[in-house]
Amino acid sequence: MNAHKRHEIFARLKRANPSPTTELQYRNPFELLVSVILSAQATDKSVNKATAELFKVARTPRQILNLGLRGLKRYIKTIGLYNTKAANILKTCKILLEKHGGQVPATREELQALPGVGRKTANVILNTAFGQPTIAVDTHIFRVANRTGLAPGKNVLIVEKNLLKAVPEAYRHDAHHWLILHGRYTCTARKPRCAECVIYDLCEYRAKVVA
Repeated sequence: MNAHKRHEIFARLKRANPSPTTELQYRNPFELLVSVILSAQATDKSVNKATAELFKVARTPRQILNLGLRGLKRYIKTIGLYNTKAANILKTCKILLEKHGGQVPATREELQALPGVGRKTANVILNTAFGQPTIAVDTHIFRVANRTGLAPGKNVLIVEKNLLKAVPEAYRHDAHHWLILHGRYTCTARKPRCAECVIYDLCEYRAKVVA
C-alpha cells in the first residue's frame, strides 16, 4: 500500500470520527489502568459494568488494597479470568504505592513492570492517559492492518512497528482508536461490513464483499 492511500485512509477515518477515544469508562489514569487490566479477553461493556460499581467504593490504589482479594473479587467476578486479574491488580496497587507515590507511571518500562501489564496494556495507557503516539495492537487492529494491507505482519509486534512507520505523523496519536473501532464495528472478523466502510475503495483485501 502506498503512502497516498495510507494518508487518505486516516483522513477518512478522522472525518467519520474526529475525536476517537476508548470505550472504557474512567476518570483518571489509575482507573484506566485497572479497566485495561480487566479488559483482557473481556468486552469493554462487561468491564464498564463492573467498574461502575467498583469505582464507587475504591478509586485509588490504597482503596483497592483495602478491599482485599475477596472484596475486590466481589466486584469483578462477572469478568473472565477474574481470579488472576484480582491478584494482579492488588500487586500492582502495592507497587504503585511503594515505588510511584500512588501514581501511574508514564514510561513503558515502568508500566510493563506492573503485574498484569504487558506491552499492549502499556501502549493503551501511554496513548490514552498520557497522550503518547503509541499503538496497542489487539485482535481488531491486527486484523485490520493485515486485511486492508495497511501494515501487514505475522505477529502483533511486527504489526505495531509497521503501523508506526505507515501511519502519517499527523494521525499517529488517534490511529489506535480509529483502527480498533473500525475493526470492532465495520471490519469485523467473520462478516466485514464492506457496504458501510468509509475506506472500501482503498482497502486491498482480496476477498472483500462487493459494495
